[in-house]
Amino acid sequence: MTTTVAGLSTGDAARLLAEDGPNLLPQTHIVPRWRTFAAQFTHFFAVMLWVAAALAFIAGMPQLGVAVTIVVIINGVFSYVQEARAERAASQLRAMLPAQVLVRRDGRAVSIPAAEIVHGDVVLLSAGDRIPGDIEFTVTESCTVDESMLSGESDPVPKRPGDAGFGGTFLVNGDAEAEVTATGAQTRLAAIATLTATAQPPQSPLNVELRRVVRIISVVALTFGGVFFAVSLLSGTSWRNAFLFAIGVSVALIPEGLLPTVTLSLAMGAQRMAGRNALVRHLQAVETLGSTTFICTDKTGTLTQNRMSAVDVWTPLGVVTLSGTGYAPSASITGAPDAVVQAGRLARAAQAASRGRAVLHGDQWLAEGDPMEAALDALARRLDHGAGTSAGGNAEVPVDARWPFDPARKRESVAVAGRLLLKGAPEFVLPLCVAPADLSACEAALDEMAGRGLRVLAVAERVLPGMPGSDATWPEDPGELERELTLLGLVGLHDPPRDSVAEALRATRTAGIKVAMLTGDHPTTAAAIAAEIGLLGPDRTVLEGKDLPEDPHLLGALLDRDGVVVSRVSPEQKLKVAKALQLRGHVLAMTGDGVNDGPALQEADIGVAMGASGTDVAREAADLVLLDDDFATIIAAVEQGRATYANIRRFLTYHLTDNVAELTPFVVWALSGGSFPLALGVLQILFLDIGTDLLPALALGSEKANKRIMHRPPERRHLMDTRLMVRVFAVLGPVEAVFEMTAFTLTLWLAGWRPGTEFPAVGVLAAASGAAFTTVVLAQLANAFACRSESVPPWRLGWRTNPLMLKAVGVELLALLGFLFIVPVAAMLGHAPPTVAGLLVALLSMPALLAADYWHKRLTHRRAVGPSAG
Repeated sequence: MTTTVAGLSTGDAARLLAEDGPNLLPQTHIVPRWRTFAAQFTHFFAVMLWVAAALAFIAGMPQLGVAVTIVVIINGVFSYVQEARAERAASQLRAMLPAQVLVRRDGRAVSIPAAEIVHGDVVLLSAGDRIPGDIEFTVTESCTVDESMLSGESDPVPKRPGDAGFGGTFLVNGDAEAEVTATGAQTRLAAIATLTATAQPPQSPLNVELRRVVRIISVVALTFGGVFFAVSLLSGTSWRNAFLFAIGVSVALIPEGLLPTVTLSLAMGAQRMAGRNALVRHLQAVETLGSTTFICTDKTGTLTQNRMSAVDVWTPLGVVTLSGTGYAPSASITGAPDAVVQAGRLARAAQAASRGRAVLHGDQWLAEGDPMEAALDALARRLDHGAGTSAGGNAEVPVDARWPFDPARKRESVAVAGRLLLKGAPEFVLPLCVAPADLSACEAALDEMAGRGLRVLAVAERVLPGMPGSDATWPEDPGELERELTLLGLVGLHDPPRDSVAEALRATRTAGIKVAMLTGDHPTTAAAIAAEIGLLGPDRTVLEGKDLPEDPHLLGALLDRDGVVVSRVSPEQKLKVAKALQLRGHVLAMTGDGVNDGPALQEADIGVAMGASGTDVAREAADLVLLDDDFATIIAAVEQGRATYANIRRFLTYHLTDNVAELTPFVVWALSGGSFPLALGVLQILFLDIGTDLLPALALGSEKANKRIMHRPPERRHLMDTRLMVRVFAVLGPVEAVFEMTAFTLTLWLAGWRPGTEFPAVGVLAAASGAAFTTVVLAQLANAFACRSESVPPWRLGWRTNPLMLKAVGVELLALLGFLFIVPVAAMLGHAPPTVAGLLVALLSMPALLAADYWHKRLTHRRAVGPSAG
């Protein structure tokens, strides 16, 4: 079997796919699952608890040792399950972006999944495409490849026929055809992937912050444990009981469920974003999105629909106007006959210098390739149809040589039958033309089209001397050919704004986020579109890339305002913009879709790539991929990011409040010199942390975004800031602790015990401890609803607006009944069902905590215009 320019046959490709397998990198499990599982039992907190369990056994307290061991096992298994769930979610999200490759099968170009590429396939590549396997180039047109991932060299490598290419690298410029020489595990990338799979990504800001919180709490826990151990010994307590108290204090303050709850909250946020067409490639980016303060967005395809249609053609013989939407070949044409003929000549030249086409799919004409080029193809076919011809616009013109679009040249050229045909940005084409007699009319037409928000292209031609053919040697740089051109005219293309973008921009400004448009379009066109959608700021700042200052501080000061438009911007200038705005302290989201946008996307705090129209390079560099290319989706993702950050603060508040209540009995015991009975034991604290608190904390992590979460500026604060600590340690925690100790003391008092006397009977002490335990559980039940917001009382949120919370609270109540009334469990915990008086105090703790929370929220937010999303 031999491969020809027609490519493989469908049958040969299917046979090779069955023989060689799919074009997928081998799964390299550098970290086996058993090691991932074991890691959950060997981190800092787990080791501390293992040591506590061992010492408990040594001290002759097997119940405590078993209980602590169970805590470590439950927490480890739960963490492993949540990490596995998050990894599965990430895998499912990655699968939403299947890589497609254009190949020639049975003599025609078809798009297939990259996994179905086989040895011998002929692939067709354009700038921005990722090479799907190892290849040998057969046709190259100004082709360069980014091989930095393999070689470390940043400069693109020129490619010519016969050169090798490697899977995973990217075409930077030009177009190419190549034959696949290796796929899957046989590629050079597969070997390198095995070596590099152990590389660990840097810690995200959220991870750093979480570890900071947990280590602070852990140090506090160990410090308190040591202090209470010393106090216990000084008060005459045996070292065994002193150690018991120290362990109890430490366990009470260790945040066992914090990290897995955060992981689940981020995974939930990522899943919700995926449901709104925002694919999160890195889980930690969910939180960073919520802190975004500045968005730099493209125009075409993000703010507009990227469904272009040519509506005006200016020629030296007159103006031709076309009506009609989409890419269908028929449209009404208005213009003088001579102007229509000249416009047809222009359109065919632009069509020849393009690769995109308008293709019939079902009963609709859709763009295949670049939408702008598809619009030029449709223009040629419409004008030919209107002129009564049927061939020209629909026929493929044989091209002798092609010089693809270059961001620096802003134009594209082809050599066809002894003529050079060229299209590009007017300011880059007109200086190459022999000045027409009506230059002023051309410039007036350009200004008029751009002023209406049309994207304007200039089209020109030149008869090449000597009429060289397809076998001629063509220069790599077309500069020597692109001179003394004859201007054929201007084309005005309309790309309508997305229906959702105006409302999304209003929401962005309400949220305190600044927006700038960075586009390669003409400044007048960019300003017109920005004004139409409401992006252009009140000072109407419109800049050109060439005028941007080099000094990053000056550049940042110039751009740090809402509604700036930067036109004719290059990818290199986008990178400078990103750095300048970050120097100003902004958390920057940068959109991009081109191959050269990768550095700017990586530099930004959040790189946002287009999923529908973007290149593989941009998607690989991005943290977020918009599956619908819609600007409004960015705002939806920011909203979910804010909600996720608020959720982390919610369950942190909930957890720390419980710690205050668990620590209080040990503080009272220590201050009394051991003369006041201990209201809660170590086993009770462990059961509070794992048996009753975990599910409500997870329910808080699933809380949906508050309706007003986008009605305030983004916040940059620590998870454990002053506001949270005041709420925990001055409001919620003390209320819970006071009612806990009141239930305990009242039960003892009514049984006849008085401070300073001998400890009461075991049954009385068990009932009092059961009352304290019940109070903490019921108060935490109310606290779960209170923590749903930092500013809004739960009755205003609605008691049933978080169904998972209702289920969690129901399970918490059932667990409480089991812990109190299942005799063996109650005996192990050292408590008994509370008395009527103790139960009454426990029940009163719920409205008391809600009332304290309400007044705190009211005093804290009395000057706010509206409730926050916290």
